[in-house]
Amino acid sequence: MGPPGAVVQDISSVNYPFEVQAMSTEKLPFVLPAVFTIGPHNMLSNHVKELVQGVIEGETRVLAASMTMEEIFKGTKEFKEEVFEKVQFELNQLGLLMYNANVKQLVDMLGHGNFSYLGQKTQQEAANQAKIDVAVAKMKGEIGAKERDAKVAAANAELANKAWWTREAKVVEVEAAKVVALREAELQRNVEIMNAQTRTEKLKAEFVEIL
Repeated sequence: MGPPGAVVQDISSVNYPFEVQAMSTEKLPFVLPAVFTIGPHNMLSNHVKELVQGVIEGETRVLAASMTMEEIFKGTKEFKEEVFEKVQFELNQLGLLMYNANVKQLVDMLGHGNFSYLGQKTQQEAANQAKIDVAVAKMKGEIGAKERDAKVAAANAELANKAWWTREAKVVEVEAAKVVALREAELQRNVEIMNAQTRTEKLKAEFVEIL
């Protein structure tokens, strides 16, 4: 209770449910279901509801008319936020404040399936993109495998080439050793022949002296 003669105002807030019908720039209709909590409640509830409904419907329809249905569908969150901002601005001019706005999913009007179609389209696009991503990943994997195989083949070829040169070098080394050994054997044989001839000559000389 206030002092005698005072005017008591109700500053409590009230919930106002709405189902705003709007159309996109292509004239495609949809419904924006929402519950707005508005205060202070210092006017007749019905009068406030009429004012709020007029503001919400007007701002929603103006904004929707500037966007395509696909833009509204893909930017639902941004669309709702912009509606709230415009509605709040207009309510402020009336001395009202929007405490809360509970907005449900945008829905098609009866007999229209625009959001359903866009939802299916988005799912199909996502499925197609997933297939593309899988195909690209598979292709990259195959290219990577081929590159790895090519690197392995090149490394194996290099190892085989090194092994061949190593074997060739070993063969040359062995052949050279054989040549040296044969040469040494030949020299040794010549020395032995010369020594034998020398001994023979010496024996002949000694035999002649005895005679």
